[in-house]
Amino acid sequence: MPKTTMNPFVAQQPAPPETLVRLLGKTGVTINGDAPWDIKVYDETVYRDVLTRGTLGLGQAYIEGRWDCSRLDEFFTRMMRADIDEEMGGWGKLQLLGDILRHALFNLQAPERAFQVAQLHYDIGNDVFEAMLDSSMSYSCAYWENAHTLEEAQTHKLDMICRKLDLQPGEHVLEIGCGWGGLAKHMAQHYQVNVLGITVSVEQQAMAKERCAGLSVDIQLLDYRKLQGQFDKIVSVGMFEHVGPKNYPIYFATVHRLLKDNGLFLLHTIGNHKTALYTDAWIDRYIFPNGKLPSASEVSNAIEKKFLIEDWHNFGPDYDRTLMAWWDKFSRAWPELQFKYDESFYRMWKYYLMCCAGYFRSRQGQLWQLVLSKRQSNRIYRSIRPGANS
Repeated sequence: MPKTTMNPFVAQQPAPPETLVRLLGKTGVTINGDAPWDIKVYDETVYRDVLTRGTLGLGQAYIEGRWDCSRLDEFFTRMMRADIDEEMGGWGKLQLLGDILRHALFNLQAPERAFQVAQLHYDIGNDVFEAMLDSSMSYSCAYWENAHTLEEAQTHKLDMICRKLDLQPGEHVLEIGCGWGGLAKHMAQHYQVNVLGITVSVEQQAMAKERCAGLSVDIQLLDYRKLQGQFDKIVSVGMFEHVGPKNYPIYFATVHRLLKDNGLFLLHTIGNHKTALYTDAWIDRYIFPNGKLPSASEVSNAIEKKFLIEDWHNFGPDYDRTLMAWWDKFSRAWPELQFKYDESFYRMWKYYLMCCAGYFRSRQGQLWQLVLSKRQSNRIYRSIRPGANS
């Protein structure tokens, strides 16, 4: 693990602002305390940045090594259980107002912006994701019921999706946001379906094509709004978080247009515990630009008059375990990765995985799988919960 370059003698630093001490008192986190979730501040500029820039200032200071914490996941869990992160989001009022207005006034997920998240995040280097993920390269929540390893949990998730979709040999399946081709490969290999997968990532497309070679799978670099055709089943895993509320109508209208009347659509997405006006500034800047997590009411309002909800499955706690498994694999692979990526990247990636683990552990974050059908459908649907009664 990289060592911080900052002065570790925290006792020499001035006392932290009373505002921060009082706020953190609600969480059980102490500045320069001895608990694993306490933070060690090495530079007093951290206080200024947090008070003026909120969560963005906190995250940037961590990347730069100006503070540290031995159990970041527990630090974030305590912060989010007490909703302190939301109070911090209000600091730096000009920045907050700018974030709210940016989401309100602009379509941050418009077609001309669709490829930005790939350029910043998904195309950083396949070696990072290969080191961190399971062999299927599934970059979404695993299903841990009756699973003991990440490999098992992701395989169970892939198969659960196929069973929920009631895939039949010869069907034509559309995958919106196919990643590195893990689900497409699984569907084609084990359920003998024909798959069209789309992605906005050049790196993902190249690897997915290679991994699915010889199978009835077509991987295209394409924005979902340009899709044409008719499909028996449609699935989207971990992509809806990039759609944005302004585009929910066209997203669901597109899926409705592409889906056959008797078909099924499975939507796998992270969900927020409440409707938010903006995205966390640090996540937006460093990890997922232009992203926006939906609330349950936003999803249900968007599908009204377009789809019926056949099933709504929440297994959000499984994402905490998934993220910690990813971190374990990434940290063990770091001795090899460090020759290509610097210490700032290591700290950014750790911060990302740990704050997301805290998000789900605190129950602010949910993970939903919805199975949707058209009203014209004449099928009778039965919910699938593999392993629930085993």
